[in-house]
Amino acid sequence: MEILAFLTLCLLIYSLRIILTKTLNRYRHQQCYLIDYVCYKPSDDRKLPTELCGEISQRNKALGLEEYKFLLKVIVNSGIGESTYGPRNIISGADSSPDFCKEAIEEMDECFNETLDELFKKTGILPKEIDVLVVNVSMFSPAPSLASRIVKRYGLRDDVASYNLSGMGCSASLIAIDVVNNLFKSRRRQLALVMSSESIAPNWYAGNKRSMMMGNCLFRSGGCGFFLTNDPNRRTQAKLRLNHLVRTHFGADDEAFNCCTQQEDELGRPGFYLGKELPKAATRAFISNLRVLVPKVLPIHLIVSYVLKGLKSNWKKGSSRTSTGGSIVMKPAIKHYCLHTGGKAVIEGVGKGLGLTESDIEPARMTLHRFGNTSASSVWYVLSYMEGKKRLKKGEKIFMVTFGAGFKCNSIVWSVEKDLDEPGVWGDCIDDYPPKILINPFLEKYGYVNDMVSL
Repeated sequence: MEILAFLTLCLLIYSLRIILTKTLNRYRHQQCYLIDYVCYKPSDDRKLPTELCGEISQRNKALGLEEYKFLLKVIVNSGIGESTYGPRNIISGADSSPDFCKEAIEEMDECFNETLDELFKKTGILPKEIDVLVVNVSMFSPAPSLASRIVKRYGLRDDVASYNLSGMGCSASLIAIDVVNNLFKSRRRQLALVMSSESIAPNWYAGNKRSMMMGNCLFRSGGCGFFLTNDPNRRTQAKLRLNHLVRTHFGADDEAFNCCTQQEDELGRPGFYLGKELPKAATRAFISNLRVLVPKVLPIHLIVSYVLKGLKSNWKKGSSRTSTGGSIVMKPAIKHYCLHTGGKAVIEGVGKGLGLTESDIEPARMTLHRFGNTSASSVWYVLSYMEGKKRLKKGEKIFMVTFGAGFKCNSIVWSVEKDLDEPGVWGDCIDDYPPKILINPFLEKYGYVNDMVSL
């Protein structure tokens, strides 16, 4: 009996060891790490200084005086500087007789090739090592896909799992990460390449509809490529580790669904429509997203404090509506904030909602000034600014938030795996930011439009 009991105990211990080992291995292989990233920096001949922007606007013969003043007013108050980049066809004036498909493919190839060449060189990773490829470009989806063009150029393996995301808007980059992260849950030791950009060339609006003119003022050329992995052996290479990812989609709501769409105007001129309902849709999506994310990242005593403040606020107002009791301050748990550079109002609105300081929103404001709104890749330029300023230290948390057509709000919380200090895309100008005085060249030249009552 003693031998039988001993054998039973040994078998039990052995079984527990196997279960524990499998559980730990499953946990280790389900972690998602960001190895490295490269933000695309177009050549200087694609910059859009004040004078050139004025010339491009004047080329549009569909603009009347009132539309021209409206366009100038949006640019003046946009927070964008003189060093942003545009597509070659717009700068050269080819938008008057466009070849949409050819120009879009050339635009994407230039972005993809330069970005990924640098990324492969920087990391030492070989194309044949890639197991998963995800490409997101919202407003251009040719066949063969853009993902297939990358597979062809770099000779990726024939068993690579490739995904081509379109129509996801400015939130697409975080959606791509979610796709990869879900794949990691069922596949071990995977290496994923994500390429995030937007096609501006075929979507430049040449009409006079105000709600479609705004996109020309805000959107600029950019992109980012990065590697993700769940291989524990690559953890020492990693810069960041994924903690939480929350996706919110209000597509079932008509107002939210229709507030920003790719469409043609009455005369068949393509562009991107931004409706008056957009701020409301963004606010609702953001609040809904935070309701899921905040309990995951904040200590319980702070959550209780916010609930009590909300109840107190509702009681005083005699309202039955749920309230958060003001700004949701995540500072105790999260130190850095990569905010979507959708515009000056977006940055300030999100900053106010999170109770952020000027220092907290500085990376997003400087990114908007230097690179403009580069759509889905914008948060990576913000991250690169933080890294260039040597602000990211091991163990600190980073919050990323993006908004996109649909309407969607997506957020991520990362942990910094090691001290980061590479200037990256900011290498030639990081020491110049933030300037003592953030001069808006458009405001200097066209600021008089703010005094015009007839807008």
